[in-house]
Amino acid sequence: MRAMAHDELFSLQGKTALVTGGSRGIGRMIATGFVQAGAAVYVASRKIADCEAVAAELSEVGRCTALEANLSTEGGCRALADAVAAREPRLDILVNNAGATWGAPIEEFDEAAWERVLALNVKGVFHLTKFLLPLLGEAGTQEDPARVINIGSIDGIHVPFLETYSYSASKAAVHQLTRHLARRLAPAITVNAIAPGPFESKMMAATLESFGEQIAASAPLKRIGRPDDMAGTAVFLASRAGSYLTGAVIPVDGGIATLG
Repeated sequence: MRAMAHDELFSLQGKTALVTGGSRGIGRMIATGFVQAGAAVYVASRKIADCEAVAAELSEVGRCTALEANLSTEGGCRALADAVAAREPRLDILVNNAGATWGAPIEEFDEAAWERVLALNVKGVFHLTKFLLPLLGEAGTQEDPARVINIGSIDGIHVPFLETYSYSASKAAVHQLTRHLARRLAPAITVNAIAPGPFESKMMAATLESFGEQIAASAPLKRIGRPDDMAGTAVFLASRAGSYLTGAVIPVDGGIATLG
């Protein structure tokens, strides 16, 4: 077998990717890493102006296109899949990153706190993947599978300190959905999940402002995550380097969930 060069092993040259929730936080970190690795990237979110700003910035490095999407409904997932299909004959990489959280004392945790979070975090992941299967199937082979990367959370692995009941339950569901889809879609499509710990994002902003130093101190690696930590893991899963991995949930958290 021919030895593969390092840059070829982690290259995404010639690949097309869709990153939901790609205008900020974890999604933006991943989209940036993909563009830098050579992929043509679509970033999607409800706020098209934010997506267009990110796409314009990343287009200075490679190819990045903004799409508007509301993934909290099945119809919204279908619309995004149709928008990608109108532009591309195949899709090599899908990153299901769009998500929501909710925190409230248990006595005040009502129906809306469950419906909003589970609709986007769980049902959105399932429906968008379902509608994009034709494009993923066009891209994937046994030797070079298409990739689905779901963004879970360490809050779906350990018990979180904050009262975010629907969020932690939704992320545990994403991890199990990842395994279920991985079994069903092999061998032409791999499905893996990244479970981030603390990273700088809008979702984590208030928590890090209040408890950032304590969180960093409690982590075995004594810091919060950097953008390159997230981008590196996603590029690994999307590239030739990660092609023999499926059904995995990878904590990227400085050891908090597994060593804490």
